Amino acid sequence: MKFEKTSIPGLTLIHPKVWKDDRGLFWESYTEEQFKNNSITTTFVQDNESISKKGVVRGLHLQLPPYAQAKLLKVSFGSVLDVCVDLRKGSPSYGEHYSVVLSSANRRMLYVPEGLAHGFLSLEGASHLQYKCSNPYSKIHEAGIIWNDADLNINWGTTNPIVSSKDKEGIKFKDFDSPF
Repeated sequence: MKFEKTSIPGLTLIHPKVWKDDRGLFWESYTEEQFKNNSITTTFVQDNESISKKGVVRGLHLQLPPYAQAKLLKVSFGSVLDVCVDLRKGSPSYGEHYSVVLSSANRRMLYVPEGLAHGFLSLEGASHLQYKCSNPYSKIHEAGIIWNDADLNINWGTTNPIVSSKDKEGIKFKDFDSPF
């Protein structure tokens, strides 16, 4: 695996090595030793899967302490524009976002440390996003930043996405009192 640092400290784009032959493909999507060798020592306790129609935006979501979550994301079918926003007050990239296309074709994965809000746009019909989490979900610890916050200036590549009523009511970045 190749571990690529991004513009946000701790946010890591992972390129697995893929073996191809006439039978198909094989790759390792998680190897504890390789992750530890690249300073990712997170213990994952929950796996989630999301299937979204083309044009769906989900996010920007996060869990607050003590249920803050680090995540390991991958797309098993389709493609998504994945977006993370740094909400860690002491970070040099506080308030900045990073976006990348994750797909079943490019097989890239994204490690998201605690303290980042996460969201995505489904670029194809029935895109499957799978992710490991470092803490279980807690309803009373969930939070969200509005997906189209003008101060964040995220280029989602769409002006009329399908968005849940909950995600339409996320708070503005400038009004979010970050505990991170």
